[in-house]
Amino acid sequence: MIPLAKSGGRPRTLDMRMVVNAILYVVVGGIQWRMLPKEYPKWQSVYGYFRDWKRDGIWQRIHETLRAMVRQRAGRHKHPTAGCLDSQSVKTTSVPGIRGFDAGKRVNGRKRHILVDTLGLLMAVTVTPASVQDPAGARLLLTRLSGACKKLRLVWVDGGYRGKLLDWVAERYPFRLRTVLRPKEQKGFAVLHRRWVVERTFAWLCNHRRLSKDYEAQTSTSEAMIYIAMIRIMVRRLSRL
Repeated sequence: MIPLAKSGGRPRTLDMRMVVNAILYVVVGGIQWRMLPKEYPKWQSVYGYFRDWKRDGIWQRIHETLRAMVRQRAGRHKHPTAGCLDSQSVKTTSVPGIRGFDAGKRVNGRKRHILVDTLGLLMAVTVTPASVQDPAGARLLLTRLSGACKKLRLVWVDGGYRGKLLDWVAERYPFRLRTVLRPKEQKGFAVLHRRWVVERTFAWLCNHRRLSKDYEAQTSTSEAMIYIAMIRIMVRRLSRL
């Protein structure tokens, strides 16, 4: 699935496996590109491939191919029919870029809106300033769904997505949003039906130190980092089967 070398010019001399391993090293270790160990190719070359594949949508295509393989290995259809949608606010650093303040969670940074299937595998992601409300972020996310979501019929959400968003989705999409609320009598922590799946995915992502905060200048780079983290998770899962 790695693109072939471009025609013309000097032949490609880099080991593409080492380039991919270097990119994974950055995502898992949370280091700067310039701090890549010497056993990997030069950081300029590694970053160049990362940037080009982000621009051309290569990371997303690799991700969707691997997700279909993981689902089929698990005995599921490659196109999910149900999912769960939620958001996560994370802090940003001094790197320039758009950001906002989430008054509810008291976080100054960005917000990751993700849609996952019932296995917790990523279906779509959108990164916005943290000041963007969940319904507005969900609208932006849903307008970017790919053909892999064409069989989607049900999406579980929390109470923050109630209101006009439910009618907006019902008018435009074949699936419906179903709200999962915390029981009124509940005290302390308890696992909520279906919503725990997307929370587990957020935990998977935060195991990658590059995603512990949002270190990127562009939100498109943040989204690419999330896709790469999920690619690593799925490749490791496939290698064990």
